[in-house]
Amino acid sequence: MTDEPLTADPTNSGKTILITEDEDLLRASLAELLEQEGYHVTQASNGKQAYDLAFRRPFDLVITDIRMPEMDGMTLLGKLQELASETPVIVITGFGTVESAVSAMRGGASDYLLKPMQFDEVLMRVRRALEFGEIRRDRCFLTEQLAAGSAFQNLIGESPPMLKLFDLARKLSNVRSSVLIVGESGTGKELFARAIHYNGTSRNKPFVAVNCGAIPESLIESELFGHRRGAFTGAIADRIGYFEAANGGTLFLDEISSLPHSVQSLLLRVLEERVVIPVGDTRARPVDVRVVAASNQDLKALIRDGAFREDLLYRLDVVRLNLPPLRERREDIPRLAHHFLTKYTREMNKRITGISNNAMRALLDHEWRGNVRELENVIERSVIFAEHQEIRAEDLPFAAPSIPVEIGKDLKDAVRQFERLHILASLKRHNYDKSQTAHQLGIGLSSLYRKLDELKIPKDLHETDVSER
Repeated sequence: MTDEPLTADPTNSGKTILITEDEDLLRASLAELLEQEGYHVTQASNGKQAYDLAFRRPFDLVITDIRMPEMDGMTLLGKLQELASETPVIVITGFGTVESAVSAMRGGASDYLLKPMQFDEVLMRVRRALEFGEIRRDRCFLTEQLAAGSAFQNLIGESPPMLKLFDLARKLSNVRSSVLIVGESGTGKELFARAIHYNGTSRNKPFVAVNCGAIPESLIESELFGHRRGAFTGAIADRIGYFEAANGGTLFLDEISSLPHSVQSLLLRVLEERVVIPVGDTRARPVDVRVVAASNQDLKALIRDGAFREDLLYRLDVVRLNLPPLRERREDIPRLAHHFLTKYTREMNKRITGISNNAMRALLDHEWRGNVRELENVIERSVIFAEHQEIRAEDLPFAAPSIPVEIGKDLKDAVRQFERLHILASLKRHNYDKSQTAHQLGIGLSSLYRKLDELKIPKDLHETDVSER
């Protein structure tokens, strides 16, 4: 090989190219041409030698003939796809064997060159293939980053129900079966769907999330299955739907219970036949999509009411994940809270090192009707307003306002004041339900009523009254 010339394009410096060609003169000529352009070139006389070289070190580009001894170019292409799929490959073929080039493109080659070759054409194709390789590597990097953000370690929980769900979700990552995720709002249904997708066989394919409840009924069919130009007023161009956008990957259908009955029938057909027909078209288009559906409604109850198709439920409910509400896995609250604390202190560049015992107790006692989403919002808000190195009870939006004890008061008055504050906070936490409040306080209902009288707390207290007392 020749030394890199002074006239070489500096943008090519460092780019490595492997040329695989059994014709010595052609291989040497290509190597000399590319080295003059500033590329670092390695030569191989057959596919086996090239694969051994690629196995030992990565290349930015591989150029290979198709017809070679020991290992032909198509076999080499297949092995390179397994070894380093992001590396672009240009195949060389004779003019009379264009079919071979077409087959190679289908097999993963990024481009092809026909013999006899024009050097200007070679350089143009090489530059284009290297640009393509950089784009592919960037895409792989971004996919890895996104997968890391959706990985199972970001599904926080140590309670037995969650550990079982994590194990089931891992198994689902490597199959293409339909999944139904059921749980209250805020329990993390989409997070589970993303983890299943990005940690499995389809991680390099699209993940498309659709909130079925947010799409007007008049548009839902077009949004899911696409439409042809002129199919309806406003359809000024052909448009693919969410199914085709997710082709090869995962379509997450949230709030599946809100689908109109007519669209449920179309969805059932797509799941059974694996084809979609856009609005205004008559031709079926094949799709390969794994559907993950989610609902916070009781679908069986909707079936009894005639609002949901039973046969569609059977198609969707191949495997079901039942996500428990946060109030049923309170042992996960400390870890979740610290996870969100770390997240938002980093984002806001604030030095908050922890959560006080009183604040954690308040978090553990709260009902969490909004589940994990509500907990995240509470921690984010607390980080914004916290003025100390730890989150305190008074930083929480649902904590009762603190009433400072006057120094001059004796112990009996201080205890009485604390009891009054604690009972008021408990009443608010349980929406002024006295039975639940008594249970949480560990006293009988009659004892609670005596305390209300003793502490002069009105028995008919409502939320609007708390701020006044």
